[in-house]
Amino acid sequence: MNLLLLPGDGIGPEIADAVESVLEALERVNPIGLTVERGLIGLEALRTDGITVSEATFGRATGADGVILGPVSTADYPPAAQGGLNPSAEFRRRLDLYANIRPSRTRPGVPSLAPSMDLVIVRENTEGFYADRTMHMGPGEFMPTPDLAIAMRKITRQGSERIGRAAAALAAGRRGKLAIVTKSNVLKVTDGLFRTAVQAAARDQAGLEIEEVLVDAMASLLVREPDRFDVIVTSNMFGDILSNLAAELAGGLGVAGSLNAGDACAIAQASHGSAPTLAGCNVANPAALVLSTAMLIGWLGRRDGDEAAVDAAVRLEGAVDAALGVAAGRTSDLGGSATTRDASAAIAAALAAGSGRPA
Repeated sequence: MNLLLLPGDGIGPEIADAVESVLEALERVNPIGLTVERGLIGLEALRTDGITVSEATFGRATGADGVILGPVSTADYPPAAQGGLNPSAEFRRRLDLYANIRPSRTRPGVPSLAPSMDLVIVRENTEGFYADRTMHMGPGEFMPTPDLAIAMRKITRQGSERIGRAAAALAAGRRGKLAIVTKSNVLKVTDGLFRTAVQAAARDQAGLEIEEVLVDAMASLLVREPDRFDVIVTSNMFGDILSNLAAELAGGLGVAGSLNAGDACAIAQASHGSAPTLAGCNVANPAALVLSTAMLIGWLGRRDGDEAAVDAAVRLEGAVDAALGVAAGRTSDLGGSATTRDASAAIAAALAAGSGRPA
């Protein structure tokens, strides 16, 4: 299994180093033929290649089994015409990574506002209101006059059905509960299409308990009854907002893994930002990117029928939990005393000790 590691900006290089050291420890205890190569994205790539993500890097990404994408400082990039492409958006678009999968689960030792949360939000990743994912040419936002701005929202039956199938399959492998989240009482056409298409796709998965929840009600219910939900499927913008809410309730973005997946490939990418003010301070929390990497390894294992890789992913997530369970394995954002290097060493030690070993 060959993974391409793209460190990115800000704290990206530090947490990328942590991920690489953890993967070396994983390969020692659970050999799956894992190799890691590095490439450039972001500001360093802009200085070197004149563009934040080059065609050569895209080529390497498509040739790898999977990609680990570090955080990027897009606000600091020049316009796209001057090389400032958003690497995350470009990968999602080019590789058709239509499913953003974001688990939110409380973890031992991590302060949480929702102690019983264990759910996954499956967010449609290629359509919706986001301007770079709406039109064949040009953005989905425009200004007919200096005082009038318009945003167009794209929802297709195909896009809605495939995210519905992905969410239903995930729910079938968990607790068998799927919540479809829309605002179809107001957005009757676009959310109406999303709702009916997801419903039809989900019904092909036998035995699911399916409910529909309006997005504003879901925001309340995640706070009040988080243990009521198992898998939540929704459109792009709603999923972006709700997944951040769920992550914060479960302990914060520092422990929120995330995977961008299509039919053929996937990219691990933590949900948090690049935190440039913390760069070089050895205080960044690597857990989210490590958990995202575990999701990637598990996804690849299931895709390829590789049980050893699936077991390795389970073991890696378990080792993160074991490390987080003690203050010495938690960084300061989680109330602990660990540096970035301490945190990765604690995960590696948990792997060596057999923590998270599959049953």
